[in-house]
Amino acid sequence: MDNIAATKDDFSLNENVFRFDGRDFSSVPISFTYNGTDFRGIPELFSPAVTEIRADLGAGKKTTVISGRSEDGLEVVAHFNEYDNFPVCEWLFFFSNAGQVKHKPFGGEEIQLSAIDADAAENTGILENIKVGDRVIKGSNPVLYHGNGDTCTDEGYEMTKDPVDRELVYAPLFGVSCCGASPYFRLIFDEWCVNVAVGWPGGWEAGFTPEEGGVRVYAKQKNFRAYLKPGETVRTPRLTLMCSVGGEDRSRNMWRRWMFAHIVPKFEERPIRPLHCLHTWMIDGKEEFTGVTEKNQLFAIDEYLRKGLRPDVWWIDAGWYPCDGHWVVTGNWWPNPENFPDGLAKVGEKCNENGIALLLWFELERVHVDTWLDKNHPEWIIREPDEGRMNVPSFNLLNLGDPECLNWAIETIDGIIKEAGVKIYRQDFNFAPANAWRSKDEKDRDGMTENAHIVGYLKLWDSLLERNPGLLIDSCSSGGRRNDLETMRRAVPFHYTDVGYGVHPVKQKQHRMMFEWIPYFRAHAQNWDDENGDYTPGAHRPIDEFAYHCAMAPALTSMIEYYDSEELFSLGIKMTKLWRRAAAYMIAGDYYPLTECRKSNEDYYAMQFARPEEGDGFVQVVRNTKAEAEEFTLKLNVDADAVYTLEDGETGERFNVNGEDLKNGFSVDIPKRSGILLFYKKAGEQ
Repeated sequence: MDNIAATKDDFSLNENVFRFDGRDFSSVPISFTYNGTDFRGIPELFSPAVTEIRADLGAGKKTTVISGRSEDGLEVVAHFNEYDNFPVCEWLFFFSNAGQVKHKPFGGEEIQLSAIDADAAENTGILENIKVGDRVIKGSNPVLYHGNGDTCTDEGYEMTKDPVDRELVYAPLFGVSCCGASPYFRLIFDEWCVNVAVGWPGGWEAGFTPEEGGVRVYAKQKNFRAYLKPGETVRTPRLTLMCSVGGEDRSRNMWRRWMFAHIVPKFEERPIRPLHCLHTWMIDGKEEFTGVTEKNQLFAIDEYLRKGLRPDVWWIDAGWYPCDGHWVVTGNWWPNPENFPDGLAKVGEKCNENGIALLLWFELERVHVDTWLDKNHPEWIIREPDEGRMNVPSFNLLNLGDPECLNWAIETIDGIIKEAGVKIYRQDFNFAPANAWRSKDEKDRDGMTENAHIVGYLKLWDSLLERNPGLLIDSCSSGGRRNDLETMRRAVPFHYTDVGYGVHPVKQKQHRMMFEWIPYFRAHAQNWDDENGDYTPGAHRPIDEFAYHCAMAPALTSMIEYYDSEELFSLGIKMTKLWRRAAAYMIAGDYYPLTECRKSNEDYYAMQFARPEEGDGFVQVVRNTKAEAEEFTLKLNVDADAVYTLEDGETGERFNVNGEDLKNGFSVDIPKRSGILLFYKKAGEQ
């Protein structure tokens, strides 16, 4: 099996991916144009210096801060992160109009501006074409592995390999970071692999251009050309690069290990764990969660507990606020007094008493006309012009780049979190912001509205996390359209798509990409196939074992209602026990996709999760509804010299198999529309 732990060979490759040696400031991976002059690195006329080195020993990370300033007061600050146990380097830059004053060191990612001489301070010149990276990564025969993100269609979550034999440029659609282009890439050379991620929750651009000996790589905010007013700061996307030798399997799993070690947020101040979610979907026949009340929520929780299906998370989604029965009417951010006359506190107390985390949905950035926000603070609303409109006319954008608006948002949401005892803050974003942002930009200030909004969005989340230790944030944007790495440093995507919850082959393709790049997510146990095995509009089957087999993810929602039959609850109890056992490996283990996932119900689907250091893991095989082959042969990533004990997770049947046979080809025979989970461990080990 692959040795996934980083070695000296991996770390030595860091020298090839924009690493700073502490002396050569021209090597700092940034290029930009200022007042019509092109610059690369931090030029000498900016008097660059290392102004701070921070070692976060607990996190295994070191940050080097590099600063420089031009004579007219344009200041550039670079944050360079390195990790002790992973061959990862990261770059993030800030540009400020700091005025004609003596430089002061910076101390943190949220820039504290140097004091400004108001009499001397003027607008900067035009700053544009800011590219993070813009350097060549060496290697032969480069191939780029990239995807289209979540397109809100069945065609989303596609991953493609293209030779880098021409300029390749990618950018998402509509100003949301994962729609139409994924910000996660892998450069595959003959000699090594480089994982590349762009951290920018808006409209980014990334380029990969062949040059002699390698590939030139850059990332930037796609739309930016502006002067800075006195005291203003803008930031760039963060560019993250990970090096590894040994091929794609090793590259993938080193990335997953780094994500769980350093990026995936903790929950309740502990490493995240498998989470089982329950809720009352469309209760009393009302849309979404507009029918939730204090009474029915307390009753439903008691019924689930009485029947033995215990949630880790109690989910209240869109509609708990005053909205006239239509969840899309957002802008009144308080509990609906008709349904919750005393607020949400009693629901939160019930959850807390039973060790359940209360999740509450918000969509703060989308404001519906004639709501409280729209009528009381029109100055905070960016009203999208009709020309080029991307959203329905009744929706507009809350400007998180406005400091007063941002402060209101922090105070309001924090107050609800504390009053209701919310443990998971869920933020949705069913809006395309690009046109609204552009409409508010002033002359020679292209991209400033977006930049300020992104900074405000991140500050909102950072403030909520700081004020509420142990809080978990769930990121949603019509599904998974805003799951870039900067967002994922603060959140997990419980709802990574709005598409295909019960279309099993589509889910399999989606999971293939998620396990590779964003390894903590949630799936629904649902069936949308008909009696012929086709996925036709309106087709639904009762939940069964197959629904659970096709929903194996680190977090799960059982689509079982509190009023369902005892038989269905018995199924849920049995299958969530199986899921929980497997989910622990999905978090702790390495991931090996064993099938291509073509979104076809004529295919088998198989995957393996392995803990090579412990010698155990599991393999899952799913035979889709029209897969005709009676047997499926899979080759596992195991130690060929060992003997393994395999256990059927549902029947408990055990048998021993030589590692060599598992590695060379091991066949399973299961019926159509079924799955099997085989847990394995080296024989003789406990």
